[in-house]
Amino acid sequence: MTLNLPKFEMYEEGSQIRRSSKSVKSTIVEGYGRRNYKSDYEQYITISLASNDETIDHLENLFDTGSLTDEKLYNHLHSKIEALGKKINRFLQSVQNEHLSDK
Repeated sequence: MTLNLPKFEMYEEGSQIRRSSKSVKSTIVEGYGRRNYKSDYEQYITISLASNDETIDHLENLFDTGSLTDEKLYNHLHSKIEALGKKINRFLQSVQNEHLSDK
């Protein structure tokens, strides 16, 4: 998607959306390493959820400014990112409800 952006957006919003979307997975993986500590694990998952929300915001900015003009692509990506956010939220609730330790 970012390769089809205007040059000025490729380095601005394009860079931001790449970083925030990569952060979603990386933060969950990092939190998994702290899974024995419930509060740490929850915090990392919450940060991942925030990165997912940030990705949606960057996508909306691209569409609202006209830098991303393909409405079908926008709607597809938006729905996928929203669905991921719902999955992360359910994962967080699962960790909050059933966890190995209350450390």
